[in-house]
Amino acid sequence: MTSRKPDEQLARNSRLRLVRPRALTTARRAVTTGRTRPAPRPPEGTPPPAELARQARAVLADAVRIARWAAADRAPGVGPLAPKARERAAAALELTPDQVSAGWDRARLAGLVELHGTTARPGWRLRAWDRDDSAVLRGWVALFDAWSLVHAAPDDVAPATVAEVVEAVPQVLSLLQLSAGPVPVPALLDLLQQRVAELRDERCEVPYDPRAASGPTAAPTASAPEPAPATAAVPLPPLLDWALEGLAAVGALTLGAGQATLTPLGNWAVWVKLEQICVAAQSPAGNIEQSADNMLRGCARLTPGPARAEYRAWLAARTVGSAVTELLTVARGEDALLRGLAFEALRVVGAPAEPEVRTASAEPSLRPYALLWLAEYDGTDPEDAPDVLTREESTWLWVDTAAAVADHGETALLVRHLDSAVQGTVPALLDEVRAVGHPRTVQVLVALAAAHPDPALAKAVRRAAFQVHTGGS
Repeated sequence: MTSRKPDEQLARNSRLRLVRPRALTTARRAVTTGRTRPAPRPPEGTPPPAELARQARAVLADAVRIARWAAADRAPGVGPLAPKARERAAAALELTPDQVSAGWDRARLAGLVELHGTTARPGWRLRAWDRDDSAVLRGWVALFDAWSLVHAAPDDVAPATVAEVVEAVPQVLSLLQLSAGPVPVPALLDLLQQRVAELRDERCEVPYDPRAASGPTAAPTASAPEPAPATAAVPLPPLLDWALEGLAAVGALTLGAGQATLTPLGNWAVWVKLEQICVAAQSPAGNIEQSADNMLRGCARLTPGPARAEYRAWLAARTVGSAVTELLTVARGEDALLRGLAFEALRVVGAPAEPEVRTASAEPSLRPYALLWLAEYDGTDPEDAPDVLTREESTWLWVDTAAAVADHGETALLVRHLDSAVQGTVPALLDEVRAVGHPRTVQVLVALAAAHPDPALAKAVRRAAFQVHTGGS
């Protein structure tokens, strides 16, 4: 038998041909799916996801109609619709111009429409709207998170005060969620006042007393009243009304006679937020306070959903710029698993990471990951995103993912990783793997040869590893 016979046998033997390729994104995530912790159950009485998605679709029905009209009307522009486009949309959809403007804003906030530079494009959630309940719920949660932008704040209130109320609203929502029923507005107002006072105390905001400037011996006079507490001047009742109306506008709660009640959607969303906080706080590695490297290692043990919650908590504790820089620094390291996870975390960052990711696409080791990230950011379905890669880039990513599996995964998983290669046969894969020049090629091929149960395939893979190691052909 000559040295070429194993390759010839592989080419002829249909049992050793690679199966139809999977999406590379699936293979990239395979490493993280082995060790999981049980998913928490929502509170008793919470509707199933299909029903929650139905309710979310109802809340966003006008926004979806406007987004679909805009997609057919060839990107009507940035920000609010231009007057002529708004008039066309109103006539086509039988809505008032104000309803069109409101629906357009909600479509943007829910990710149904995405802004890329000076162009508005349909978002991937719009394409998945009718078939993917999870995409619908994520879109609605994005709108829920942006409730303060849906309903304009009073013009006569300082922006800093509005920001304090927005920061305090989660406490109000928690009370509504724990009460599991209507809560009187006065009780919500008491809680809001307490939370605003706590926030000011945490920032050590002491009212300025001009008498202190004259020195320690200065004494108060009868005509100079004591300064009022810092929260006394805050117009909290109208701001609470504004907050409740904004939350009602996104479908998170309903307002009655002097009381507020969370809707099933709102109750579920608050529970999700609380679970995200608990997951982050109870992380075995203490991920929030860790470096990006250690945080990503901790997240490698989680399924994608809890991992995204960890990423959000970690990002919330840092400035966006420093977080993106730290994640890309980890991605440039030698651990292929952390490289993939770093870009998963960058997906959570979203638009603020685009310039840095676009720059990183010029680096060979980051290019496939960056191109996939940019394709999904531009609205490409994640299952179709690998189509943006060249054959060489796909092969590089296959080797990089195989390195992650070899370092952190199980033997059987490395064997199954063959299914995700873009080449039609094992000999073709080996030829292109040798040519692509990945620094981990030898280690990957040796590990694959040791793991694969077929002797002929294992022999050909070992031969390829030897050729790469010695520089042969």
